[in-house]
Amino acid sequence: MSDPGTLAHQVDEARGRLLDFVRTCTDEQWLERPLADGDPRSVGVIVDHVADAYEYLAGWIAALVRREPVEVDATVVDDLNARHASTAAAPTRDDVTNHLADSGDRMIELISSLGPEHLAMGDGRVERLAHIAALHADGHRNELEEALGSA
Repeated sequence: MSDPGTLAHQVDEARGRLLDFVRTCTDEQWLERPLADGDPRSVGVIVDHVADAYEYLAGWIAALVRREPVEVDATVVDDLNARHASTAAAPTRDDVTNHLADSGDRMIELISSLGPEHLAMGDGRVERLAHIAALHADGHRNELEEALGSA
């Protein structure tokens, strides 16, 4: 089992690396749609997606800690991602940076507030969701850097 403090630190570090990436993007890169797998989202929309994901991950974690039922599967996640992509057509760098900072702060606070016993809640889903939050920013940053040739 992981430690909540370590997980919160991992989220913070990964978010920091993503924010550094955002600061180094040119205006042209920010608007590019660099993913070759048919993903139509721009760099800005993908980075904002990470901020949006912190929000729904935090909601699920909080609900599980309150012992409320949480239904999460690929269809739910795909629907949330599609909804985000359709509403975040051209986010500004400042808006995305603020969104990433704010939602990341809330995620870090939430994970930091947990005790080790909370991580086991929901049949271990609290810990798995916290791990996803810790890995998500780096995953997207890595794919964007590779696609843009800036890795």
